Amino acid sequence: MTSVAAGKQWRAGHCVLAPDKFKGSLTAARVAAHLAAGLRQLRPDVPVVIMPVADGGDGTVDAVVESGFARLSTTVRGPGRARVVASFAIRDHTAVIELAQASGLHLNPGKPDATMAMTASSIGTGELIKTAVERGARRVVLGLGGSACTDGGTGMLTALGVRFLDEHGHQLPPGGGSLRKLARIDASAMIRVPVTVASDVDNPLLGVRGAANVYARQKGARTADVDELERGLAHFASIVRRDLHVDVVDRPGAGAAGGVGYAALAFLDAQVRPGIELVLEQLGFAEQVAGARLVITGEGCLDRQTLHGKAPVGVARAAAAAGAAVVAVAGQCALSDQQLRRAHIEQAYALTDIEPDPQICMTEAGPLLEQVARDIAQSWLADKRHLVTDNR
Repeated sequence: MTSVAAGKQWRAGHCVLAPDKFKGSLTAARVAAHLAAGLRQLRPDVPVVIMPVADGGDGTVDAVVESGFARLSTTVRGPGRARVVASFAIRDHTAVIELAQASGLHLNPGKPDATMAMTASSIGTGELIKTAVERGARRVVLGLGGSACTDGGTGMLTALGVRFLDEHGHQLPPGGGSLRKLARIDASAMIRVPVTVASDVDNPLLGVRGAANVYARQKGARTADVDELERGLAHFASIVRRDLHVDVVDRPGAGAAGGVGYAALAFLDAQVRPGIELVLEQLGFAEQVAGARLVITGEGCLDRQTLHGKAPVGVARAAAAAGAAVVAVAGQCALSDQQLRRAHIEQAYALTDIEPDPQICMTEAGPLLEQVARDIAQSWLADKRHLVTDNR
């Protein structure tokens, strides 16, 4: 038998950089660029694959554009019906759409208030889907997150041709505040396209964990408004059951984005999948990670929320399945070594370990990431760490 020592040889694998954004500081692409710059200072011989990621929310379109999707921009109606410019990505008849681009809370001027909470609409998201179909999309990946609305997705569906009528046959006003007046649904002219929802939210539409009770307050709703929105969503669901013979109120993800998840499930027969899973699939991550010696992922803060389906854990799980070592970078890390290992992350590097002032970490994140990358290169890309055994 050949001894282990005699059978050692150098592994020539590459390094994959797959971070999410550092929110409020750097985009995922900029995080990856700074990591690459730091690695190349110490190990210019190691091939680097740059693959910024997102989990279906803000930054998803940017991530897939970096991987070769084309970006298309158009003007749609925002959550308050003012016109906004929104982008989506398309490649090979698949469109990737972020709800937040058209219906995000950040698009409402000023501080969220009760009027906004009751009238905000998802119509712009539907307009993005319609435009994508007109541009040749035959499948839509819809990322949910950061919505301003609690309209059950009726705005989105209105843009796709569904009519929501009151007892007099008039179209309902926008927003969740009008849903209790719904008398009839006419979906005969609806634009139909296969949709896969990218979301890590598993809330149902109704109840204490539902769209109104969990999320409406952050959109400006008061207690009385939350109750009114809950009643409106419940009435909407009862009309859907009567007119469409569909009942998905308790499906995980129905409560995502103020009920847009419910609309996608009930009207578009959507599938709901973890956002990072879908994004990695669109990026071709499995092909890029094959043979990698190291994967570097991360986000602005590694904490308990990270463990519940956020991008770094999804990347680490996929990378570990491919046999690659995984380390993470972050502005701050609040996870223990044991929690990291359970998430398939072997080590975390936080900027606050170098610079204890969080504000400086945000403003100087780029240079600090390059310093972290040099530390990673020294610890994880030195040849001695990548000896493998060949018993041939």
